[in-house]
Amino acid sequence: MVCCQEVFTYWHLRLLVRRMRSFRQVSYRPAPAGPAGGLVTFSRRPVSGTGYRRFGRPPRAPGVPRASRFQARLKGALVTRLARPGLCVINTHPVANHDGDWSEANRYYPLHRAQFAVLARVVNEAGPRAVVCGDFNIARESPLFGEFTAATGLADAFGGACPPTFRAEYLPAGATPHCIDFILTAGEVTVESAALVFGGKELLGYVSDHIGLRARLSLTPTG
Repeated sequence: MVCCQEVFTYWHLRLLVRRMRSFRQVSYRPAPAGPAGGLVTFSRRPVSGTGYRRFGRPPRAPGVPRASRFQARLKGALVTRLARPGLCVINTHPVANHDGDWSEANRYYPLHRAQFAVLARVVNEAGPRAVVCGDFNIARESPLFGEFTAATGLADAFGGACPPTFRAEYLPAGATPHCIDFILTAGEVTVESAALVFGGKELLGYVSDHIGLRARLSLTPTG
């Protein structure tokens, strides 16, 4: 399976579908301009169900730009269920924090806390056979990340050892890159291996301003 974020238009979706022919199952929820939340999950295995949960109206957060508040209203989690194996794949992309500061004093903190509270409910409803993938837009060092994993019991597929995933080349001078992309697994999902993809430049440059993540997973019932 491949989880993509920022697929904002149907033109981009058609382009990906044409170039990813072996991934015949395409999971997304339609919105006026493109897939809801820009989220699309491609699968080689049959999809038994697709749902989309919006994060809802953002709370008051003084100092947050109107554009960010508008984007926050459109964000959510795409839930894709596979029948064989019985697995729930949750693809997500919370609102961006343009400050690079994930402390409780930061202006984006209330928005992120509200969004991750909804995401935690989605994860807990999915059960022990679930995996969560996406650009979380919060750093691994953020207290919000610790709160979220504690509330859901999810484990990092990289065991906390993943390097920064946002490329330093796209940050302001002197800014520190962080790991903000994750593959997190629930209790009955075992990680066999994890690796980075698209780490270097291709012929025309970088594939993305993010480095991709890949994990090989298996299902292991615990009860």
